Formats: sequence, structure tokens, C-alpha cells
Amino acid sequence: MRACVCTIIAVFSLTAHTAFAQGDRTAAAFWQTVQSRCDATAAKPPSALGLRIAQTAMEEFNRFGGHQIDSTGRLFHFGLTEAEHEQEHNGDRPTRLSDLGWSQVMKYWHSLYGDDIGDKLEVRGYRDASNATDKAQAAALLRTDVGELLRAAEAVADPAAREILREAVLRAAIIDTPWSAAFVSYVIRQSGVSANSFKFANAHRVYIYDAFAASAAEETNETGDWLYRACPTSTRPRPGDLICQQRERALAKASDASVRERVRQEIAALTDARSVRHTHCEVVAYIDKSARKIYTIGGNVNQAVTARKLNLRDDLKFSAVQKGNCGGPGQWTLPPPSTDTPSASTADETCSLNDQKWFVLLQLR
Repeated sequence: MRACVCTIIAVFSLTAHTAFAQGDRTAAAFWQTVQSRCDATAAKPPSALGLRIAQTAMEEFNRFGGHQIDSTGRLFHFGLTEAEHEQEHNGDRPTRLSDLGWSQVMKYWHSLYGDDIGDKLEVRGYRDASNATDKAQAAALLRTDVGELLRAAEAVADPAAREILREAVLRAAIIDTPWSAAFVSYVIRQSGVSANSFKFANAHRVYIYDAFAASAAEETNETGDWLYRACPTSTRPRPGDLICQQRERALAKASDASVRERVRQEIAALTDARSVRHTHCEVVAYIDKSARKIYTIGGNVNQAVTARKLNLRDDLKFSAVQKGNCGGPGQWTLPPPSTDTPSASTADETCSLNDQKWFVLLQLR
């Protein structure tokens, strides 16, 4: 009887190992085919749509007047932010709406939701935070949608006070609601793309997973209307592509290849599982081939529309590793806080704003 059990266990182990090995081979073959398809497209000149998307992103960056990050990952120009306005004059001329960062961000939300933003954006608060005397006490998070607060503002009789309250609500909503995906959606919509080929959304994962679905469908020669396919980061970017990072704490040490495979498996399972949820994408705006640099533009990057300069490899393919050379914590000589004072940073933090978990390139098909 014991010999029989051992035999069954051995057979089961062999079967499981064989299935696992076959799964590995299937994944490797899939990504090899995808890489070949991505490389073939990357070898072509950028499309008219890609150039249009890139131009729209650059125009929006210039209109917003946001930050600039160099290839070492240092923010060398600090521009307008989401909650501020230009202070170049002393009230001697009227302020333009384009001087208001929050007003520009509202444009992205209106492009996504029209006038129906009341229940789409939220404002956050913390219980008793405005009148508590003990600032060390824990505070429960409070949430409400914009619509409720805007309706409350309408009850104010004075027109000026009413408008100030409305703007304060909208400005708070811009700060409290992530808008980077709304920015990408705005840029692509403004470039003439319809909802049939791109899912305009308030979360990057929506079109990231859609691009993975396109790559999977192409394996069976399905064409579809997808605008983007998912490519490994070892792909030459072109204007109009999107480069994306993941910010899942559970995947902080995972390789970009393993994260791509995780998404592929979730797509293949035909379920609603979306474990790679915290993501961020930026538009490939310009490629400087001679300098081997790529410029990307993203929304809500340090609370602004920001232009970022990234490094390419010698073969002009994207480099997922974007280490900076700005010294890091080893050159931070400010005396540390006392033991009873909470620290705002940790010793292992990097100083490079480009050193992110870039894991997939969404390529215009």
C-alpha cells in the first residue's frame, strides 16, 4: 500500500512539474512572438496618428507650464502645479484661466466625463483635523463627492463667496483625485481617436490591460480595433507610444517580465482579476536619436503636467533601468531627526525621479 501511495505521489509530482514547464515554454514562446511583432512595428516610421498624439502632449505641456526632469532624474525646472496659479504680476492685470493649474486639470476631467463630474471626483478630509488640539492623534478618513459640496455652496447668498467656495471645492477635488490617466485620455481624444479603439478612463490599468488583450488576440490573427498592443520594455519607442510603470507594493521586487506575465495570465483566464492596479503611463513625445534620449510627458507627475527625459540603450531601445547619478542618500548630510520625531524619508530612497518600475511599452499598432 505504501509503495502504491509513493507511486501516486511521484506521478502527481511529475505531472505538475511537466505542466509547469509547459507553462513556462508557452509564456516564453508568447513573449518571443510579441517581441518580434513589436520590433517589426518599431522599425517603421512613426505614424501620422503617433505624431499627432505626441504633438498634442507637447502642446499641453507647454500650455500647462509644468515641471522638467532631466535624464539623471533631477527636477531642474519647477513649474505650475495643480493647485496654484501664476504669480508673475501683482494684480495689475486680470488672471487668465490658463494661469490656474486646477482649471487646466478640470479640462481633462470634462473631456472624460463632460459636465457629469459631480459624482466622479471626490474630496477628502480627516475627522476633527481642523479643530483638534492634539495633532498626534489618529484621524479617520472622510470622503464625499464633489456634487454634494457644490450643492452646499449654492446656498451661499453672496455671489463672490459662492464662487470662491465652488472653486475651493474643485481645487480640493483636483488635489484629492488622481488625474494622470485623465490627462492621457484627454491627449488621445484630442488627437482624434474614438472610444472604439481606446477606452478613455480614469485609471491607466484600463488601457494597459486592453493593450495586453490586443497582444493576446494578435496571436490568433485577430485584428480588432485596439489602438495599442503591449510590448516588452526592450522595444524601440516611437512618438505616440505610452511607457508605463507599476507601483504595487507587493511587486516592488518583481522583474518587469514577471509583471507582464502576471497580466497576460489574468487576461488569458478570462476573468475580471486585475492585480496590477496601481500604475502610471506617460506619452512618448520626442526621441533624440543622436543623444539616445526619449522625452515623455505625463499628467499628475509631482502635481503637474511634467516633461521627463529618459535614457535609451545604444540600440535605441528603451531602458527599464533609469538610475540617476545625483548622489542619493549617501550625500544627504542633514542631521537626522531625534528618535521621537517621525522621519519624512528613509535611507534607501533614491534621488532619481526616473528610477521607476517601468514594465511595459504600449505601442501604437
